[in-house]
Amino acid sequence: MRFAHVSDLHLGKRLGSYTLIEDQRYILSQIADTASAEKCDGILIAGDIYDKSAPSAEAVKLFGEFLTKLSKAGLSVYIISGNHDSPERIDYGREIMAGADIHICACYEGSAEVLTVKDEYGELDICSVPFIKPSLVRSYCPEADIHTYTDMMRTVIEQSGIDRDRRCIMMCHQFITGAATCDSEYLSVGTLDNVDAEVFDGFDYVALGHIHSPQNVRKNIRYCGTPLIYSASEISNKKSVTIADIKEKGNVEISTVPLRPLRDVMELKGRYDELMARSYYESLDTEGFFYITLTDDTDIPNVMPKLRTVYQNIVQLSFDNSRTRTVSVVTAAVNTDTKTPYELVAELFKEQNGADMTEEQSEYVKDIIDSIWGDNV
Repeated sequence: MRFAHVSDLHLGKRLGSYTLIEDQRYILSQIADTASAEKCDGILIAGDIYDKSAPSAEAVKLFGEFLTKLSKAGLSVYIISGNHDSPERIDYGREIMAGADIHICACYEGSAEVLTVKDEYGELDICSVPFIKPSLVRSYCPEADIHTYTDMMRTVIEQSGIDRDRRCIMMCHQFITGAATCDSEYLSVGTLDNVDAEVFDGFDYVALGHIHSPQNVRKNIRYCGTPLIYSASEISNKKSVTIADIKEKGNVEISTVPLRPLRDVMELKGRYDELMARSYYESLDTEGFFYITLTDDTDIPNVMPKLRTVYQNIVQLSFDNSRTRTVSVVTAAVNTDTKTPYELVAELFKEQNGADMTEEQSEYVKDIIDSIWGDNV
């Protein structure tokens, strides 16, 4: 049985102030085409369908288009809800969807949902658990000893009666110990929400969602990552569709197929004149999204509009220069009684900028002080 594995679509998400709907439409179409080209039997969508629990109408419409394309391609679809999703909204129409071979597990009801399919190797159990917290599981199993997320997941698996001597896979949306995170993810403080990977011993494959960087926690336990870059910390990630080929018990082949975004997300760093030189930007996709860091020590008036004449979609503009790198430590109180207003301003300027005021700046400050204090300075 061959599956495409995706997660964390975050439909409706914005990058800074920019909508990503067309970028997401482009990548979803590519995912569907990849699943068909790879001759997959089904697709596992491991949570965080939407970026918000109350998604926009255009995000809901986009997901509907995606499901329609998958269904027309003859793919079985398996969906769980993530921490960004509203379980009840994702769960809507699940009975009707099941008739179209689209299987939704969004609302936890005391155990994992187990569906059994069959191929040339025999039966395969597909086990699905939406994003859950210990308090929810305790409400169904008050007698269980649940203190941690590991206890929680172990209890769920035990209560579900899953036979791990059979061929079986698990799909869930949790943080598994050892996974590396990105800036665009929300995690609990410390490692309180970690689930130990050993809980999944015996499963042939574990399809995870929640972490945005693609990675294997173990050989057969994988986060596929987001299909698009959603933060600067993900720029180095190679986005892809994970393909899991489940053969006889214990024999799983995992591969990836790269995804190509509609628009790139890039980080640029340098002086203003460097970044605005045609020789610098002519090879770049200037219609992409940019995180720009300027290193100029001098201020550039109206710098954002000027940059946008070349780089249209600037998500973030920051500065790295002698002023921003200066770390000042106050070791004693300043005696304002023995210093003039001008001396105080001059000292503050030098502390923040690492240099004295120019003659023009100095005269400007003196004029302001004179207009306020006059002869009383």
